[in-house]
Amino acid sequence: MDWDKLRVFHAVAEAGSFTHAGDKLNLSQSAVSRQISGLEDSVSAPLFHRHARGLILTEQGELLYNAVREVFAKLAMVETQLAETKEKPTGLLRVTATVAFGSVWLAPRLGEFLDQYKDVQVEMKLDDRELDLGMREADCAIRMHPPRQGDLIQRHLLSVHVHAYASQAYIDRHGMPKTATDLDKHKLIVYGDDPNPPFPNVNWLLEAGTTGGRKRKPTLRVNNVYGLLRAVESGIGIAGFPDYMANQSEKAVRILPELEGPTYEAYFVYPEELRSSKRIAVFRDYLVQKVAESQF
Repeated sequence: MDWDKLRVFHAVAEAGSFTHAGDKLNLSQSAVSRQISGLEDSVSAPLFHRHARGLILTEQGELLYNAVREVFAKLAMVETQLAETKEKPTGLLRVTATVAFGSVWLAPRLGEFLDQYKDVQVEMKLDDRELDLGMREADCAIRMHPPRQGDLIQRHLLSVHVHAYASQAYIDRHGMPKTATDLDKHKLIVYGDDPNPPFPNVNWLLEAGTTGGRKRKPTLRVNNVYGLLRAVESGIGIAGFPDYMANQSEKAVRILPELEGPTYEAYFVYPEELRSSKRIAVFRDYLVQKVAESQF
């Protein structure tokens, strides 16, 4: 199988269309289509079902994609290891974090790091789902729980505390709740239904102060924690979210100070293969420094 055709096939499988793959590879749609047709001829099997909505891998295409994806992941790892033989950190560092932590806390603090390490470029991949570090979807991650994969190196970053917040505008209109039971009379904003929420017991406010397993009905559901903050700032209602987010907001007011939400641990994690990476090392040390300087 021709390597160039495999490279084009990998791009098409990732993009789901000839056009998007061509944009990524700087090739025309027709050139991409010819490469795929040539690869299908060489393996004597169709690799994609063509639909008006895009491309779907055939069974044979899935088999080839899984093998090619693994090869590309290994090549990317080798490329990283070769780059790390230089004396100073250089190259692309792909960092993944949850939408909330990456948007509110991490992004505003990257400028100093990039000024200090001018040969390093950072790509932030913010997603509440966990990207696969073993398959090189990212180089390192900030996770809101201990890593579940045994082949990942972890460094504890911080303990994250969660409390209830509202805006002053909301309090002026609806009053300040004095006890957790008073939340029955207020508008609650919670995280949307998700089998893998960004932290455990994310919708704890629905049960705070209730008995017999009763849950309150929320006014609004939002499927990321940063959205909870923005909804609170706009005066819609009360939400529970991490203190580090409230510390970055001029409008979030802590209510019911005696009411504690879940506490969870955040970790910096990366694959064993990147143990000697200078980019990883300097970024890890920078994060530890910034966490020490921050209020949580």
